[in-house]
Amino acid sequence: MKVVLVGTDPNGLTDALDAEGHAVTVADIGNRPGLEEAGIHDADVYLLTEMEQATSIAVAKDLNPDLRVVVYAEGSLPDFASRQADLVVDPNLLDPEAVAEELD
Repeated sequence: MKVVLVGTDPNGLTDALDAEGHAVTVADIGNRPGLEEAGIHDADVYLLTEMEQATSIAVAKDLNPDLRVVVYAEGSLPDFASRQADLVVDPNLLDPEAVAEELD
């Protein structure tokens, strides 16, 4: 599965995704150029790790409407973004390995 991760990765989510066999690219900033460079057009999952970049969900869905949107961060999504998210997970409740396993 192709995953585009946007944001920082303090919990080791990239390593957990790699261990599960997912192809992961990382974009530090979820703007259009960053997402396109990370391969959003061919991605299966958009994984956001920073609530501050919630507006990037709309950009990602515009570029690839079939994306599955997963948010792995503390805090709350704004209403406009929560309607586009398929799954929101608090890192305090599930470890990165569990999230990586559930993506399939």
